[in-house]
Order: sequence, then structure tokens, then C-alpha cells
Amino acid sequence: MTEASRRRRLLELFKTRAVSFGRFTLASGKESTYYINSKKALFHSEAAALLGEALWDLTKDLNVQAIGGLELGAIPMATAAVVRYHQEGRTLEGFFVRKEVKGHGSKERIEGVLPAGARVAVVDDVLTTGGSALQAVEAVEAAGASVAAVICIVDRLQGARKLFTPRYDYRPIFTIRDFGIAEGEQPA
Repeated sequence: MTEASRRRRLLELFKTRAVSFGRFTLASGKESTYYINSKKALFHSEAAALLGEALWDLTKDLNVQAIGGLELGAIPMATAAVVRYHQEGRTLEGFFVRKEVKGHGSKERIEGVLPAGARVAVVDDVLTTGGSALQAVEAVEAAGASVAAVICIVDRLQGARKLFTPRYDYRPIFTIRDFGIAEGEQPA
């Protein structure tokens, strides 16, 4: 299967499994007539494998040592990526950033292994304004790592690109236009 055909199939799985129409309030607080519940696709075996391929294709040139982002969307993404890197014989650490530190156990904000000084790809499933991914970026930098790129599965084209591109390499797998949905701003 070629990179283009894998990408088309991943898009098809997201369209059929993850997209709903109605009235929704997003994490950004914005109202929307559609919602992408990526977990309905990400926990499907074929979609997870294809996502690992897509993340490999988007990051193999970045010389990253770790990949992760804010819970919950980043967890299956990081897992798919580390498995794919292992298949290539390359080591990659996965991690996730808690929205809130637990009051028990190690009380860590970042779970997994994030070495200080590591180059990191921060991932998130769906970005609107980018606020959730920005929380992960800030936590990664506070831990002493550097962000090589911010990657999402779907960019809703409502501000995330403008938030990240002045400082980071921004690499969405898809934009909402790939889904045939016209809502959102024009890309930069």
C-alpha cells in the first residue's frame, strides 16, 4: 500500500467512524455543527496501524526522541507511533501530559519517559484553536525538552495553525476540508 493510499484509507475510516453532525460545544468553547470523536477511529485496529504509518511518515525526518501530548487523544497516537518506530528499528519514547496532576502515586504531570533535552513531536487528535496542544507544548518545554513539531490528525482550520507556525513546525495529517466540511478559516 502506498503512502497516498494509506492516507486515503485512514481518512475514509475517520469519515465513517468519527464524524457526527448536530450541535456540539468543543473543548475550545466554540459551538459547532459537527464533531470528530477520534476515539471511535483510533481504537480500531486498521486505523491505529494506518495512524502509526502516517505519524512515521510525518516524523521520520525530525530526529525526535519522544512523542506525546495532552491526555486523552495523544495516548493512542503516541502508542501507534512508538510501535511503528520499533518496526523500523528506531527507538522512540511515548508519553502523555495529564490535564491535572493526580493526588496520589508519583504525582507526575508527564507520564511515560520524556528525557530532558529530548526533541519531541507533540501530538493531538483534533485541533480547533490549539489550546489543548499548547498545554502539552508548555509542559514539554517546562520539563526541559524541545518541541520539534506539533502534529494533529485533523486541523479544523480555526486558529491552531496561526498559534503554532510562528514558532513550531506544524504538520496536520488532514484538515477539515479533506472531510468535505467547509467550516473554518482559510489556511495561512
